[in-house]
Amino acid sequence: MRTPDIQTAEQPASATSGYLMALVGVAMIAALPLLAWAGVARAPAIILPLALLSAGGIVLLIGLYMLQPNEAAILTLFGAYVGTDRQAGLRWANPLTRKRKLSMRARNLNGPTLKVNDKRGNPVEIGAVVVWRVRDSAQAVFDVDDFEAYVRVQAEAAVRHLASMYAYDDGEDLAAGEHTLRGGMDTVSAALRDELQARFDAAGVEVQDAKLSHLAYAPEIAQVMLRRQQAEAIVSARHKIVQGAVGMVEAALHGLAERRVIELDDERKAAMVSNLLVVLCSDRETQPVVNTGTLYT
Repeated sequence: MRTPDIQTAEQPASATSGYLMALVGVAMIAALPLLAWAGVARAPAIILPLALLSAGGIVLLIGLYMLQPNEAAILTLFGAYVGTDRQAGLRWANPLTRKRKLSMRARNLNGPTLKVNDKRGNPVEIGAVVVWRVRDSAQAVFDVDDFEAYVRVQAEAAVRHLASMYAYDDGEDLAAGEHTLRGGMDTVSAALRDELQARFDAAGVEVQDAKLSHLAYAPEIAQVMLRRQQAEAIVSARHKIVQGAVGMVEAALHGLAERRVIELDDERKAAMVSNLLVVLCSDRETQPVVNTGTLYT
């Protein structure tokens, strides 16, 4: 995804600890009544300096702000970006600067369940959970209009695009080693993280984790696909049963021949193999039939 040509890079703000400034400001305001009581009666001209002293204390206190851990303050002066302060605690900066606080903590985005088409064109329902955080505060605030809405919209677009790149489940039309949404969760999650990161870079947002939270066929084809999966499971089970039955018949014939219990010609071997396979591969109980004749009469 193409990022904007002009990006605002975060830079540290020229802010200082606010404890000293708070002490000075409070002292300037608290000293006003004492100085007024001592000097106004003797020197009326001191009123103006006292007023300026009080105003200076108030200005100092206006520059104070508080930051919590993993919180940043973006400082702008008359519309110009002057820096970002990430130091937690009581802070002080130029009182004329506008201070916008921004959380730098990890956030969860539980995306809605979307109805999209997979690689085969089958409608599926898919949803994802994304863990993200702001990496560059300046990009998040100045390069996009609303970075939280931007994250939501781009996450939905990424999930839709991801679903179109993979088939829901294995099938005859898939190449060997090709991953699916249901069978290749680790690969799909890694592809989703890469897709999201490419889209979020423009907003200075970092993807910490992304995983599918919901995956299912759409209701209109769910029953058909369930019958298909059941049929594939039955065929697979039958294949294993036949393989096992052939091995058991082979072992039986080899054991009879090795121990010379009975001499069987090709026709009798074929009849024995047929009967054994029927018994071993049948999914129902077989009924024994006593043959009083021979294969030749």
